[in-house]
Amino acid sequence: MISYEFPLNEKVRTLLRLEYLFARMAHFAERDNSRDHHAALCTLFEILEVVSRGDLKSELLQELERQKRNLSSLHNNPAISEYALNTILAEIDDASASLLAMTGKTGQHLRENEWLMGIKQRISMPGGTCEFDLPSYHYWQEQDFNLRRENFRTWTAPLMPLHSGFRIILRLLRESGKAFQFTASRGAFQQMQGGRTAQMLRVGLSTSLACIPEVGANKYAINIRFIAADYAPKSTLFEQDVPFELTFCSISS
Repeated sequence: MISYEFPLNEKVRTLLRLEYLFARMAHFAERDNSRDHHAALCTLFEILEVVSRGDLKSELLQELERQKRNLSSLHNNPAISEYALNTILAEIDDASASLLAMTGKTGQHLRENEWLMGIKQRISMPGGTCEFDLPSYHYWQEQDFNLRRENFRTWTAPLMPLHSGFRIILRLLRESGKAFQFTASRGAFQQMQGGRTAQMLRVGLSTSLACIPEVGANKYAINIRFIAADYAPKSTLFEQDVPFELTFCSISS
């Protein structure tokens, strides 16, 4: 199965982007090669751009507090494991405390680093980080990989409370979902919402099906079109019946 996740509001869209970027940065930062560390640094700058929009820290704190209230109401429910409930509540408390301990504007420690900002400015230019353009960056890339890794840990440490916070929210969101089996007739599917709201949809497809989903949703209906995965210049409908799994994910707001 290939699973596709489609956020249905801007908040979830931002969290999914951050999850993707943090995972990509961690992957490259833990490798040894300087080219991998260049990719990790590019990703760190992308993270900086995302966290600079709006007040992400405040939004995460509010969402964690909201989920804590909702989960706390489940105490003494015979269908709920008290151990599992207490575990997630403790995780929320730890994540909230770490977020509250963050001071200043998110990512300010990176913006105040003139060396990093010089690289960030050049990195958006084609070939802008060649050794003759940024000799100090070339020097850094030639240092021992353990030093470069330690630099990444220093640069990312102030951002990790955000990482802990959004991971909890996305985990609760994913675990809230219930999967349903459907078939898209000749590549098209529509379902009326009927008052049901979702914050994210997950579409699961067999890897043997050479198509990809395109999702459109509003408060009235969900529309899914399956497009042929043939890399053609123009998208074409996959005009076959497509069995798929659809999961509605939503946490209390």
